[in-house]
Amino acid sequence: MTQAILPITDLPAQALDAAAHFHAEYLPQARELLEGPVDALLLHFPSDDPAQRGWQLAAVQSLARMAAPKRVNGIAGPEQPSAADIADWLEAAPGITGQLLRFGGNAL
Repeated sequence: MTQAILPITDLPAQALDAAAHFHAEYLPQARELLEGPVDALLLHFPSDDPAQRGWQLAAVQSLARMAAPKRVNGIAGPEQPSAADIADWLEAAPGITGQLLRFGGNAL
């Protein structure tokens, strides 16, 4: 099983602006990755800010529906060993798709 990880960086602080930036800059990259040989895509959002959760979850779920049977999930939190642990866990969990997992750096 092959999982691609797309780091989402430099998002504006305001949720609407962040969503617009994601859809303009990162959605085309996500679609391109899903057209390739990967079995799964993991979007790594830089913050677990609750104000961002709505649009992030909607993006992950929409991509998951579009890409089926490939899997799409998201994680939201800082780049730390926890992020790598969660990515490894999701790669080994073939039944999980369309989920956004939030963490503050102390996961797993």
